[in-house]
Amino acid sequence: MDLLNTLVEKGLRRELPTREEALAVLATSDDELLDVVAAAGKVRRQWFGRRVKLNYLVNLKSGLCPEDCSYCSQRLGSKAEILKYTWLKPDEASQAAAAGVAGGAKRVCLVASGRGPTDRDVARVGETIAAIKEQNEGVEVCACLGLLSDGQAEKLRDAGADAYNHNLNTSEATYGQITKTHTYADRVDTVQKAHAAGLSACSGLIAGMGESDEDLVDVVFSLRELDSDSVPVNFLIPFEGTPLAKEWNLTPQRCLRILAMVRFVCPDVEVRIAGGREVHLRSMQPLALHVANSIFLGDYLTSEGQAGQADLDMIADAGFEVEGAGTTTLPAHRADAAAAAAAAAAHAGGVCGSAAGSGGCGPAADAGAPGCGSACGGCAGHATGAPAEVRAEAPAQAEPGEVRPDLVAVRRRGAGTDLAPNA
Repeated sequence: MDLLNTLVEKGLRRELPTREEALAVLATSDDELLDVVAAAGKVRRQWFGRRVKLNYLVNLKSGLCPEDCSYCSQRLGSKAEILKYTWLKPDEASQAAAAGVAGGAKRVCLVASGRGPTDRDVARVGETIAAIKEQNEGVEVCACLGLLSDGQAEKLRDAGADAYNHNLNTSEATYGQITKTHTYADRVDTVQKAHAAGLSACSGLIAGMGESDEDLVDVVFSLRELDSDSVPVNFLIPFEGTPLAKEWNLTPQRCLRILAMVRFVCPDVEVRIAGGREVHLRSMQPLALHVANSIFLGDYLTSEGQAGQADLDMIADAGFEVEGAGTTTLPAHRADAAAAAAAAAAHAGGVCGSAAGSGGCGPAADAGAPGCGSACGGCAGHATGAPAEVRAEAPAQAEPGEVRPDLVAVRRRGAGTDLAPNA
């Protein structure tokens, strides 16, 4: 197919496709799906080989968010029966992070619900970052705390944060239909603040909220323009008790096309399969690894993912390898540019190289995903589950094509309970 040959050539040159080409990927037929995945796979292997980066989320503060994001189980007025608790102590967060690192996670993502942090919150997260890095040498830490005020990104950088996640979620044109309590411009501003402070910028999207193909292309082009190092692609989990509870719009084929489009538009960045992959990709998750080079390990913020060991088995069975802690995630040209920017920002702030150690590997989110409120742009895109054994009780077999909302249950384990994540 001429379209795919063109997109591969552009991806290998890091050249931006046209909007028409990106839309054409989303419009391909099921008969062309494997060709689309194979083409995106060529671009993925050029920049990331067969490595898969593992990310692990620690939910520092859950629920009771004042924002009204329609997709979020923690939103203002949400009736979703989720776990609610205030800030974890640094040692508690460090202990949770250690479980993910033990399972092979290279990055720990610290997420807190809410509109944005106070300076006191930033100081508290700084103590948590220090505790995690003291216990886990070499681990990358990404913060996801919501809208940032002036100077807060610099404080996080000085505390040792490597990256900051804040998702755009959807196009500027439709953002007001999803959230009323803050704007698309607010989100862009926070990503820019993180970038300017020398933090690796992580920003992604949520698919499946009723958006058009044009909306998806718009938000991905915006993410490329923002120069995000990492783009988490979340697939909406329609939580009961939220306005989008009935939005079951995705198929595995649709999810693969979306991932491929993101890879062609952002060929040399970390593309992460984030929240909702178990629900919407289902048995086609291994195929998605040929397009994306990063996943979350274990559970999500307010929903359960597949067991951590199942993730590791899936990666091995598909012929991929877990990216080691000593490997720089991003291609050299991006990693070098990110390290230089981090060093320059740190020097300008009077702290030499405090953020340069990340090597520019952009993280997650969370984000990305549906459900942790404005703090992360989506609960579906974060994991707090420790790698563990496959669950004892497997869900009942579904009829072909049947929607499986039971695949990801509301979290009733982990922080704030006496049940271990993925128990």
